[in-house]
Amino acid sequence: MEARDATPGALVNSTGEEQTATKDAAPKKETPQTKSKMEKVFGFRKEDLTSWHSLVTLLNRPTDPASLGIFRCLFGLLMVIDITQERGLSHLDFKYLDGAPVCRFPLFNVLQPLSLDWMYLVYVVMFFGALGIMLGCFYRLSCLMFISTYWYIFFLDKTTWNNHSYLYGLIGFQLTLMDGNRYWSIDGLRRPSIRNAHVPLWNYTLLRTQIFIVYFIAGIKKLDADWVEGYSMSYLAHHWLFDPFKVILPVELVNLLVVHGGGLVLDLTAGYLLFFDATRPYAFFFVSYFHCMNSQLFSIGMFSYTMLATSPLFCYADWPRKFFACFPEFLRAVLPLTSPDPQPSTSCVYNEIQSTTSKLRLKHKLGAIFTILYIIEQFFLPYSHFITQGYNNWTNGLYGYSWDMMVHSRSHQHVKITYKDGKTGEIGYLNPGVFTQTRRWKDHGDMLKQYATCLNQFLPRYNISDPEIYFDIWVSINERFQQRIFDPRVDVVKADWSPFRPNTWLMPLLVDLSPWRTKFQEIEGSLDNQTEIVFIADFPGLHLENFVSQDLGNTSISVLQGKVNVEIVEEKKNFTLQPGEQIKVPAGAYHKVYTVSEDPSCYMYIYVNTTEAALQENFTKLLELQERVRNGTETEPLPPELQPLITADDEGSELNATDPIVQLFLKRQRRMKEVKKRREAGALERLERFAVKKYYTIRRGFLMTAIAMRNLVVGLPSLEQLTREVAFANMKEPQAEANQDERLKDEVGHGEL
Repeated sequence: MEARDATPGALVNSTGEEQTATKDAAPKKETPQTKSKMEKVFGFRKEDLTSWHSLVTLLNRPTDPASLGIFRCLFGLLMVIDITQERGLSHLDFKYLDGAPVCRFPLFNVLQPLSLDWMYLVYVVMFFGALGIMLGCFYRLSCLMFISTYWYIFFLDKTTWNNHSYLYGLIGFQLTLMDGNRYWSIDGLRRPSIRNAHVPLWNYTLLRTQIFIVYFIAGIKKLDADWVEGYSMSYLAHHWLFDPFKVILPVELVNLLVVHGGGLVLDLTAGYLLFFDATRPYAFFFVSYFHCMNSQLFSIGMFSYTMLATSPLFCYADWPRKFFACFPEFLRAVLPLTSPDPQPSTSCVYNEIQSTTSKLRLKHKLGAIFTILYIIEQFFLPYSHFITQGYNNWTNGLYGYSWDMMVHSRSHQHVKITYKDGKTGEIGYLNPGVFTQTRRWKDHGDMLKQYATCLNQFLPRYNISDPEIYFDIWVSINERFQQRIFDPRVDVVKADWSPFRPNTWLMPLLVDLSPWRTKFQEIEGSLDNQTEIVFIADFPGLHLENFVSQDLGNTSISVLQGKVNVEIVEEKKNFTLQPGEQIKVPAGAYHKVYTVSEDPSCYMYIYVNTTEAALQENFTKLLELQERVRNGTETEPLPPELQPLITADDEGSELNATDPIVQLFLKRQRRMKEVKKRREAGALERLERFAVKKYYTIRRGFLMTAIAMRNLVVGLPSLEQLTREVAFANMKEPQAEANQDERLKDEVGHGEL
């Protein structure tokens, strides 16, 4: 809360009679009084917090609308862009294709998507709502259009939830209740009475506190031991953005001090540093650098830019007037107002010169009550997981509202879905992810329950009656052992699940084995580049059934802790292993590893991808041969199958290669050359490539929307016409047409259908 932007005046007198909301009616300004030290630092006096009346007066104190108006415009613009991208307008037809057998994961099972054309209409309403927010046009209606459709789409698919998508919905809700159209808005041009009018201080208090919570709670969550010890995001230290730090620090310290330590300190302090005048310039520099880096490190859409847009909210509310006053006079007609005096507003409480008390209106009290309750709720919600215990897995709660950003990283080694026919007892296996467009169900018990129920409904179409569904999912969180997350012996279709009770078929995270991570690094450091290793932990009474591919030669199991029994299925042999013992398992065959000790067992697979190693060896020989041919040191004539090496730089030369190894080698060279060209491209070329890509993405979204709106208005055209229209919408830039389908499948995770 900050009251530095307040100006004196009066709209409510001591008897509670409303005065005319005009500049003439406002009382004369009294001589400025000397501010106390607290008022200079925090923007309000201690007396403002001593009673309910003074607190309500403080929260409704008149404040310049300029900063709020600029933020409203920027937020609306970013949401317009976000709708075409992260909200999915550009590939909406892939996600909500009518009649597709797709399992969905809504927050409430009664929520279902509309037909495809009507889903496009939902997005149209959301788009025009965001556009109206940006322009300040029919502001309340635009906000309602945006948040109603946004939250519908948000609740419709839990698999897309993340912290920043949740934040967008919160900000949209807050703006609905605020006077965000008082500055630089079309509503202000239509209604002079609200143009450049004061807004109550609680409008800024809510937004500033919300952003403070985003930073501060994210910092509190990063006090987790895994983050402090550098295990959460260790792979980031290898990104090129951290190369400047590697000049003076080894990569291990870059990971520990810069990635994890820097992220922790920034999140804990950013909200405080942005609040105070003396520290705000430094905060602007660090948070701007932080968000610009995040925009390159992660695929998080408009989040980085939205957070950049929130930073000026912590400045004095009249900063836009001073900023735009620096522009030439001929631009003033299209720029925001630079007039220093906002007009009075009935939304604010003004103190008269002679009076120390004034009667407050109901809306002033409601605004104060809402502000206090909302802030309390936002501080409470990230720690409310003791209520919604059914959503707790190894991490707490429905991911998205806890602000535990990037604290946990996961890798999945093994996923097996087993079905059992309820009548015949027949057992079979399903492709992981079948009937879904996402992989996120693997980590969340509530989604797994929905997925199993959906499979139970779909499989009878394939002559599988009353199917039982079992999941065997192996996950490593923050570089721990790969271990089971859910009990593979439980039929999830019939398993009990409630949002308010702990999940009984969730396996515990083996945190006692976390110290082994230091040993992992030592073991991995002792291996050569061709040897791979996987660390496994399993529970007593369970076993891992595994198949070793023919590509993986010299695969062995080495026990680190506990006792295991290895069964070679085809050979019908069993071997018992103690810690420190190992056994080689045959390639191209199944084996089972039983944990027979009383405590969890820990073991590791050590293997070499012999096929890849042989391929790399062949590539090395071909590269050496190609270099000798180019520099003229190769004296022997090349056989016909190696002739394409001479013309490797010509377009299409790989098409003439008959040897598959040579063909793969040439394709790899072309790909590496293209990657190098992209990395070495200049700023203008990068900008052009980015603009072209975004143009075709947005173009497809708008064209498909136009087709859907036409279908709703006049009905479906002939199949031939619809095919031509969709093909035109799918048109890509020339260099992308070759792999258009694959890229789109990867983007929406639709390739498994």
